[in-house]
Amino acid sequence: MKSELPKVLHPIAGRAMLRHVLDAAESLDPERIIVVVGPGSEEVQKAAVSHHIVVQEERLGTGHAVMCAADALSDYANDDTSDILVIYGDTPLLTGETLKQMLDLRRETPSTKLVGLAFRPADPAQYGRFLLDSSGVVEGIVEFADADEEIRKIDLCNAGPLIGEGRTFLELVKGLQNDNAQGEYYLTDLFAAARKDSLDARIVEAPADDVHGVNSRAELAVAESVMQDRLRAKAMAGGATLIAPETVWFSCDTVIGRDVVIEPNVIFGPGVVISDNVQIRAFSHVEGAKIENGAIIGPYARLRPGTEIGVGVKIGNFVECKNAVFGTGSKANHLSYVGDSAVGPKANIGAGTITCNYDGFNKSRTVIGAGAFIGSNSALVAPVTIGEGALVGAGSTIVEDVPKDSMALGRGRQVVFPERAAFFRELKKKD
Repeated sequence: MKSELPKVLHPIAGRAMLRHVLDAAESLDPERIIVVVGPGSEEVQKAAVSHHIVVQEERLGTGHAVMCAADALSDYANDDTSDILVIYGDTPLLTGETLKQMLDLRRETPSTKLVGLAFRPADPAQYGRFLLDSSGVVEGIVEFADADEEIRKIDLCNAGPLIGEGRTFLELVKGLQNDNAQGEYYLTDLFAAARKDSLDARIVEAPADDVHGVNSRAELAVAESVMQDRLRAKAMAGGATLIAPETVWFSCDTVIGRDVVIEPNVIFGPGVVISDNVQIRAFSHVEGAKIENGAIIGPYARLRPGTEIGVGVKIGNFVECKNAVFGTGSKANHLSYVGDSAVGPKANIGAGTITCNYDGFNKSRTVIGAGAFIGSNSALVAPVTIGEGALVGAGSTIVEDVPKDSMALGRGRQVVFPERAAFFRELKKKD
């Protein structure tokens, strides 16, 4: 990945790849999840902190990684009623539905002791091939480098994940050998070992997108594209209109209600919840915000974390909001910054208004009462409260509280010099 960030922590749709994989595993409601990591992987351990962590001190192959977890699985050594699933942290598109198919096949056919995951890629050249007998039982996996021309014609490839009956699985893992050129223990050797012991192993075939692995920035971009297509389809299936779906980008936790209209080139960061009948106009960026029924956002609006938009609120073009709560029917239609603020119902914030919430050391809060009117190009220097129904004249700098139903002006007095402009121009012509 050419990165200081561990590969499995690179984000897809705003969430680390590892977290996507854990979500898929957690959907099966397992008794435990063990995350095997390499040495010096404190960041990865923090990301998986709710699960059991095992450190693989030497990286001696996929089979060896599972062997490192054997102690944490020892209570399954005599258990033929539980199953052990192995999945990989760099396959963020793997779904719980696919994993459940594997689990169901394993349990519905008790004679099947192992179930592998297969797929048919557009270009199968680099992958190991599954060899099946006439009844669908796995005879083995042949890696591409070891395959002859006939085997290379097979397009049924190994995706990596597998599931096995607890006791049998651990016995097979214990028997893995590293007598190969790389001196590594390969998990794929379990299928040949099962065949040797006359144990049935079968496969579930998954869509190629489900098992897309990420080993480069280019593959990360492909995974992001697939995930975005899934999220767009989910949003539209739930009743949202995406005018140009390919230009809208979601986070995996974005919540969208019904009859929401999203115009082109909108980006949703993590932590967004949108109620019904909301319009998100073009080129808006929304992150960590909650938007209530009937609100209109944008175009070119930016909602930052902590923003709460009430029912029927209008946030217009080039308005930025951060940690601000807008009451029902309030408006900030253009060219304003509203941060660390509470805006009352039906209040109106004029163009060019700024809440001055930071003094270089501390953040302070601005409160704008219900029905208040803030004139254009005003600066509200926090902490300050504008009372209900109060009016702030355009161009004012407000540094003190404004009582309810009062009018406040805080600007320099205008002075007019008659005919001075003409005199000034003539003066300049002589220079």
